[in-house]
Amino acid sequence: MSGETMTKSIDLKSAIPGPNSLALMARRKEAVARGPFHATPIFAESAHGALIHDVDGNTLIDLAAGIGVVNVGHTADAVVAAVVEQAGKLLHGSFNTTAYESYVSLCERLNAAAPGTFAKKSFLANSGAEAVENAIKIARAHTKRPAVICFDHAFHGRTFMAMTLTAKFKPYKTGFAPFCSDVYRAPFPYAYRGVESREAFAEFVEAVKSAGPDQIAAVIVEPVLGEGGFLPAPAEFLKNIGEYCAKHGIVVIADEIQSGFGRTGALFASERLGFVPDLILSAKGLGGGLPLSAVTGRAEIMDAPVEGGIGGTFGGNPVSVAAALAVMDMFEDGQLLEHSKKIGETIAKSLNGWKEKYPVIGDVRGLGPMMAMEFVKDPKTKEAYPEAAKKLAKYGYEHGVVVLTAGTYGNCIRLLPPLVINPEQLAEALEVLEAGLKELAA
Repeated sequence: MSGETMTKSIDLKSAIPGPNSLALMARRKEAVARGPFHATPIFAESAHGALIHDVDGNTLIDLAAGIGVVNVGHTADAVVAAVVEQAGKLLHGSFNTTAYESYVSLCERLNAAAPGTFAKKSFLANSGAEAVENAIKIARAHTKRPAVICFDHAFHGRTFMAMTLTAKFKPYKTGFAPFCSDVYRAPFPYAYRGVESREAFAEFVEAVKSAGPDQIAAVIVEPVLGEGGFLPAPAEFLKNIGEYCAKHGIVVIADEIQSGFGRTGALFASERLGFVPDLILSAKGLGGGLPLSAVTGRAEIMDAPVEGGIGGTFGGNPVSVAAALAVMDMFEDGQLLEHSKKIGETIAKSLNGWKEKYPVIGDVRGLGPMMAMEFVKDPKTKEAYPEAAKKLAKYGYEHGVVVLTAGTYGNCIRLLPPLVINPEQLAEALEVLEAGLKELAA
């Protein structure tokens, strides 16, 4: 970075990665299975708000939020206080063995917060993939039907049903076949690549017809694609799906694992899109940094499984629930959501400005502070340019900013900063990214 660049937050004591991170990565390669990937080569020592401090004493600005998990900020004071207090009372009871009030309280708050005026119930699990798996089980139990419709570019997790529903083969499905049966895929609207909303809905209807409407238990859709490149579903598309499924008795599941808990400027992206699903899935941002997920939806659907049909040893762990209740409190007065909208406006203004200046950026899209840039080799051919996304991500962490790639073609940079990031930190991080874009364009 130049001497004129303001670096109020970024503080680099070494090259990135530094010697301690390099040493730890060598140990990691010896001790840890190769399967888990690393978006950056650094090892974090601590983090707070929107800043990460690594083991070499470097301070970086985080625009990844642990893949959209710490929406309320790293080690948010209220979350940490709730965790510490709960840890001294009850670490684990298993809701299936000795129940505890906080599980019930969180379900009550999720029921009240989720879109829709109908009676709702919730179920708590550990991860986004578990929420997906249980939502499919619940829908099948309710409808007595086997099949599921999902969409192109979707990501729903890594367990077998979730992985089957996920569109991208490599790396998520490589070597793990055979997959689950009775899963059908339809196009997701992707205007930049020529798939319009009406066309996608027409093909969705054909997919349902080919499987048989009376065989479809559920349709699962991300209101904003996560790993698929931060594509918001058009409101019209979601409305048409909802009406069609209601007509045919099909359960509509909104996967808001990445788009939920303020990520788009509302508690749920569905609110911004006027979408009322039958079931809505939460994870990531729900726990404020601790593992927790939820399925929330129509009471009569949620009650379809027999008693004991859904559950788990650790689902709704008391400490994770305490963290989630603190997260819910932080969103209660609306100030954090208002701040998140301002963040989204700042990011959108910068990214759209860059799109006009740098032809390597083919598309900018997103919803609120959930934004992405899609890189192309040529704006006319729109040939995907994943190397550019990788280079910008590398430039970012080398200069003190953590970002993530995304997209079916690996050619997107997604921005999902902690929603507590302040304007100065955001401006500084965006300045680094633009410097990286200038280097790409040189």
